[in-house]
Amino acid sequence: MNPEITEDPCVTFLRWCLPRLELRWPGYRKVRRLVAKRLNRRLIELGLADLSAYRTFLMSAPEEWVRLDAICRIPISRFYRDRATFGVIARQLLLAAAATAGAGGDTALKCWSAGCASGEEPYTLVLAWRLCVVRDWSALGFTVIATDADETMIERAEAACYARSSLKDLPQEWLDRAFIRRGQLFCLAPEFRKGVELVLQDIRRSMPDGPFDLILCRNLVFTYFDEALQRRISEQLRERLRPGGFLVLGVHEALPAGVGGFGLIAPNLPIYRQEG
Repeated sequence: MNPEITEDPCVTFLRWCLPRLELRWPGYRKVRRLVAKRLNRRLIELGLADLSAYRTFLMSAPEEWVRLDAICRIPISRFYRDRATFGVIARQLLLAAAATAGAGGDTALKCWSAGCASGEEPYTLVLAWRLCVVRDWSALGFTVIATDADETMIERAEAACYARSSLKDLPQEWLDRAFIRRGQLFCLAPEFRKGVELVLQDIRRSMPDGPFDLILCRNLVFTYFDEALQRRISEQLRERLRPGGFLVLGVHEALPAGVGGFGLIAPNLPIYRQEG
């Protein structure tokens, strides 16, 4: 272990507070500087000298833990994030889910984007459906419930206008067909926003009911949450999938060891199918 990291006051503070929020330190190693900047801003707002003083303040002000929890949220996202994953989603998962739904007499495919941040992920799902799949399944509806615990993120998703950096991984054809440029921003055309329902919701407290054909739970639960919470949410995700439905995690994530009811289906990618 790097002694410079362990001696960092921010790291010491995070190691103390994260378990109390049902979060885990390893997920924060690469983003600790971002969290440190937010913590410093909060210290200035409160007129506190350092993180030691903030720790004392937390112990006497229980309501501050809600603010700290918000400070520890990491809403990093962009369109078509992790190209290999979305390649599989566009070319395989949506087609397979549509075939299953069609064979079962369903009228629509239902997806859930958990921790949707500013909407890049659910809107990418819509683009994949509209530009790659719908021509073969024009009679099948397509809906995405997109949830996030941060009200500001939901508001940005509702606006659906993005900087060029958020679109850098998007296929150029998709960008040309789906976005309208307004100054320095690229705004998603209204037709590609249809079917997306944005919901302010903390996955630790509540979830949409389902059942879903596809759930994307990426770079949130299985990066930042502690193992006990990961296991509980894994079971809740399984309960919300249709038989044979798909669960997609972030490229550096995996379900906790021993979690049942899922089988890996993609080489080198954490894409699971509900078993049984």
